[in-house]
Amino acid sequence: MNKYLKILKNKLFYHVCKLFPEFVTKLIYKERLNKKLNLEKPVTFNEKLQWLKLNTYKDSKLVTKCADKFSVRDYVKERGCEEILIPIYGDWNKASDIDWGKLPSKFVIKCNHGAGYNIICKNKNFINTEDTIKKLNIWMEEDYWRKAVELVYKDIPKKIICEKFIETSKGALPYDYKIFCFNGQPEFVMICTERESNKPKFYFVDKNWQLLPYGVDYLDANITKLEKPQNFEKLFYYAMKLAQPFPFVRVDLYLNDGVINFGELTFIHSAGMDKELNNEKHKNIDKIIGDFVKLDLNNKQPI
Repeated sequence: MNKYLKILKNKLFYHVCKLFPEFVTKLIYKERLNKKLNLEKPVTFNEKLQWLKLNTYKDSKLVTKCADKFSVRDYVKERGCEEILIPIYGDWNKASDIDWGKLPSKFVIKCNHGAGYNIICKNKNFINTEDTIKKLNIWMEEDYWRKAVELVYKDIPKKIICEKFIETSKGALPYDYKIFCFNGQPEFVMICTERESNKPKFYFVDKNWQLLPYGVDYLDANITKLEKPQNFEKLFYYAMKLAQPFPFVRVDLYLNDGVINFGELTFIHSAGMDKELNNEKHKNIDKIIGDFVKLDLNNKQPI
């Protein structure tokens, strides 16, 4: 009985999210950030992302295509950036279709319809395919978009993809450079380090490699310990090419030994509910970043 009640509850919540996305968004926003969401006159970065989600990005075929971790590859090619795409070994509609014997010893396998659906395999001899298939099946059954009413993921045809494992010369994950772009212009970068730890670090720098006082990790940051990578400036070249049509998009790239690879395009940073932009010394960062986002509140048509 409990199983069927859970199914019924999930179906009910699905339809509530679909029919009343603004109402559910306000409830979740209040729960997570402990404050009311202002959609009439959005000011902060989080508020403006919610407005974009419910208006400009809602029902946008282009945004859906680019939020899809598989079909975005076509968009990257269309923008003339095919050279930064990570090679893929296959794509499948269900986990049982994967021929594990044909995969290389190292790979990354992921689902295309949300965030956090990643499995990193550094040695295929040690992967439990049965457990991996179970995990993939669970992910494929999930409607990720409902967790925070991230409508950009709602209409993505679910798929499993496997791509080449990108690693440093020491066998570690490369730094992740998340470029925040506003109206097609890259403004600053969030660098994700210690990605294999339980608590990765996030540091913000401008285009001149100057540390910005954004985020909770800023208080522990020491820019002298972060070596400016070769080809850092080239990140902005690709970010600008990929960000052109959008009021806001985060272009996620990897930079490893001077080689740039495409990660993904993120339209609703932290689901529009980032609690860690401000810190003890700077309590208005959410507002400062929000000033970069220019909205036409009278135009609610999809992009």
